Amino acid sequence: MASLSESELTNRGTMWELDQNLDQPMDEEAGRLKNMYREKKFSSALLLRLAFQSLGVVFGDLGTSPLYVFYNIFPRGIGEGEDEDVIGALSLIIYTLTLIPLLKYVFVVLRANDNGQGGTFALYSLLCRHAKINTIPNQHRTDEELTTYSRQTYEENSVAAKIKRWIESHAYKRNILLILVLIGTCTAIGDGILTPAISVLSASGGIKVQNQNMSTDVVVLVAVVILIGLFSMQHYGTDKVGWLFAPIVLLWFILIGSVGAINIHKYDSSVLKAYNPMYIYRFFRRRKNSDVWTSLGGIMLSITGTEALFADLCHFPVLAIQAAYIISNKTHVADAFYRSIPAAIYWPAFIIATAAAIVASQATISATYSIIKQALALGCFPRVKIVHTSKKFLGQIYIPDINWILLVLCIAVTAGFKNQSQIGNAYGTAVVIVMLVTTFLMVPIMLLVWKSHWILVVTFIVLSLMVEVPYFVACILKIDQGGWVPLVVATAFFLIMYVWHFCTVKRYEFEMHSKVSMAWILGLGPSLGLVRVPGIGFVYTELASGVPHIFSHFITNLPAIHSVVVFVCVKYLPVYTVPTEERFLVRRIGPRDFHMFRCVARYGYKDLHKRDEDFERMLFDCVLFFVRLESMMEGYSDSDEFSVPEQAPPGSGSGSGRGGPAAAFLQGGERTCSTMCSNGELSFSSQDSIVPAAQSPAPRGLRLLQCSASASASAGQAGSCGTVGDELEFLNRCKDAGVVHILGNTIVRARRDSGVVKKLAVDYMYAFMRRMCRENSVIFNVPHESLLNVGQIYYI
Repeated sequence: MASLSESELTNRGTMWELDQNLDQPMDEEAGRLKNMYREKKFSSALLLRLAFQSLGVVFGDLGTSPLYVFYNIFPRGIGEGEDEDVIGALSLIIYTLTLIPLLKYVFVVLRANDNGQGGTFALYSLLCRHAKINTIPNQHRTDEELTTYSRQTYEENSVAAKIKRWIESHAYKRNILLILVLIGTCTAIGDGILTPAISVLSASGGIKVQNQNMSTDVVVLVAVVILIGLFSMQHYGTDKVGWLFAPIVLLWFILIGSVGAINIHKYDSSVLKAYNPMYIYRFFRRRKNSDVWTSLGGIMLSITGTEALFADLCHFPVLAIQAAYIISNKTHVADAFYRSIPAAIYWPAFIIATAAAIVASQATISATYSIIKQALALGCFPRVKIVHTSKKFLGQIYIPDINWILLVLCIAVTAGFKNQSQIGNAYGTAVVIVMLVTTFLMVPIMLLVWKSHWILVVTFIVLSLMVEVPYFVACILKIDQGGWVPLVVATAFFLIMYVWHFCTVKRYEFEMHSKVSMAWILGLGPSLGLVRVPGIGFVYTELASGVPHIFSHFITNLPAIHSVVVFVCVKYLPVYTVPTEERFLVRRIGPRDFHMFRCVARYGYKDLHKRDEDFERMLFDCVLFFVRLESMMEGYSDSDEFSVPEQAPPGSGSGSGRGGPAAAFLQGGERTCSTMCSNGELSFSSQDSIVPAAQSPAPRGLRLLQCSASASASAGQAGSCGTVGDELEFLNRCKDAGVVHILGNTIVRARRDSGVVKKLAVDYMYAFMRRMCRENSVIFNVPHESLLNVGQIYYI
C-alpha cells in the first residue's frame, strides 16, 4: 500500500487512527504460520502412476486427430496429379507441430505454470501476484507470507518495475487484461463442447465405411448414444476414468504404429519426403488462394489438444500412414483412416478407435471443470456444486451442472451439423483463439515474472504470431461454415462471467464504503448497547477488515446479540492452494471484554469446501487456539528481544500487562486492551504493548502503556484482563448455549439513473444467476436450523 502524506493523515483524523489500531491486519498471525507448510513430495511409483493416467486423460486428444484432419484439409477431394499436395500438407502439419506445441509450449509456455497448474486463469493468477491487477482489492500483505505465494521483487528503475507501474496506473488496463483472460477461458469452454462432438462423430463414421447404404442419421444416433455414456461416467472422477482410459490409448498407439509400418511399405514410402520443408513452399505455390485458406483451417486441427504437448510426436507416424494411403487412393480422403486398416483387423481397430475418441474427449471435459473452478474462485462465475472425486489428488473434480450443460450442447452440435467438416471449422476457430490469448498473456509473464530481456519477448511474440495469425485468418474465413459456433458459445459464457464479476466487484466496493466505524462500536460499550445473550454468532462478510454494514443493520433492527461475535471472511487468493495449516487467521477486535473476533479463511483457486468438513468446528477451534496463543505471547514482554517503551503518560500503571493482544507485533508491535480519547488527541490509558527494542517509539498521539492493575480489577468479567482459563471456559459455555450463522441475503439493484444495458445486466441477468446459484450456507455446510439470513438491498 502506498504511504500516505502527513496532510492526508491529518485529514483522516483521530477516529481513523482509532479504527486502524483497533482492527489491524493480521501480520503476526500470518508470520506465525509462515514456513509451517511444506510441499508434499511424490514418490517415484506415484509419479509413474500419474504419468500413465495422463496418457488417457490428457494425451488421448492428440492421437485421434487422424480421424478428421485430412478430410478437413481436402474437403473437395484430391484430384489426379496432386500427390505433391498431400506431401505438402503433411509437411505443414509436421512443422506446425514443431513450431507451436514443441518450441512454443514445451520450451516457453510450460515454464509459465503456477506451481504446476496451467490455463489462462492460472497465468492470470500468476500475474496478480506480481502486480496489483486483481479487480477485487481484498488482498493484504499478510497473504504474501503464504508458502505457496511466490513472487518476484523488482529494482525501482528496472524495465519490469516500469511495466508493473504502467499496468497498475489505470483501471482500464486491468480490465483489458481481465477481458483477454475471459475470452481465452470462454473459448476453451467451447473447445470442451466441440472436442467430444467431432471426435465421437468421426469415430462413429467407421460404421458407414462397412455399410455404404447406411444413412447419416444412424451415424449421428450412434454418436449421441456414445456421448451420453461418456458424460454419464464423469461422476466417477478423473482418478477412476484415467485408469480406464490409459490402457485404451496405449493400445491405440500400438495399433496405429503397427498398421502404419505395414501401410507405408505397402502403398507409398515417398510420404517421408514431407520432412523436407521445400514441399511447404510448393504446396502454397500450387494451390489456389481460396484452397490454401481452406487447407490451413484443416491443418489447424492437427494441433488440437496442444496442452498435452509431448504426445504430439505421436502424430508424425500416424499422419504419415494416412498420407501414404491417400496418395494411392485419392477418392477415399473423407474416410481414409478406416479404409487404410486391413480388413482382417477392421472391427477390433474400429472398437479401439471409438474408445480412443471417447478418451480424447476426456481431456477437454476435465479441463472445462478446472476452468470453471478457477473462474468461480476468482469471482468470475456463479457458485455451482463442485464434487471432489479423489481423496489423494488435489484438483480432481466433477461439476454436475456443467457436465449436463456440456452434454446438451455436444448433442446439439452433433445432431445439428451432422458433418464433421463444419464441426471441424468450429473446432479450429476455438483452438486458435485460445493459442492467441496464451501468446498475448505470455508477454507480461515474461516481463514481470521472468524479467526477460525485451528482445527475447519481441522474438517470442513475432515468431508465435507469424504462425498463429495465418491460421486465425483461415478459421475466421470459415465463420459461415460452422466457425460461428465457438464464437456464440464463448460470447454466452463471457456475458455470464463478466456480469457476475462486475456485480461482485460493485458489491465489494459498496461494503467497503458502508462498513461501520470502530469508534461507533466502542461507543456502544461492551454490551454493544444491546442484550448480550448466551451463544456465539458467526457473522459472514466479504471484508477482511472493518465491521460490515450487515452487522449494524442487524443490531439496529434486533434488540439482542450473542455474547461472542466472530466476523468470518472467506476469501480466495491468486494461488493454486492455501495449505490447511495456513488457512485461518484469527485476531481480536476491540477490547477483550467486547468478546469480538475476526477470522479470515483463505483458499486457493483449486481448494474445495469438502462436504465432510465441519466448518463451524474449524472456526471455533481457531478462536480457542488464538486465545491460548494470545496468553502465551504476553510473556515476551520480559524477553531480551522485546521491551516495553519507556515513554508513558503520567499515571499509567506498571502491572503485569494482561491486555488482549488484538494484533501482536503489528505496526510497531501495538496490541490493544482498551481505549479512551483525551485532550483532543488519541491516547491509550489501558493498553499492553510489545515493541521490538530496536524500533522507535510509537507515533505521536499513540502512547503505549501496560494494562494497569486497577483496570484489570475493574473489568469484572472474563475477557478484560482475566485469566486465559476464564475466557476459554466462557467461550465453551457460549458454544454450548448455541451457535448461529448470520449471512447477508443481499439483493443487488441498479440505480434508477442507470442505463438500460446496466439495468438488464444487474436487475435481470445477475438476479437470475443469484437465484440459480448455490448459497454460501450450502457451500459451508451450515445447518439449516442454525442459519439466520439478514436481508439487504444494494444499489450499484
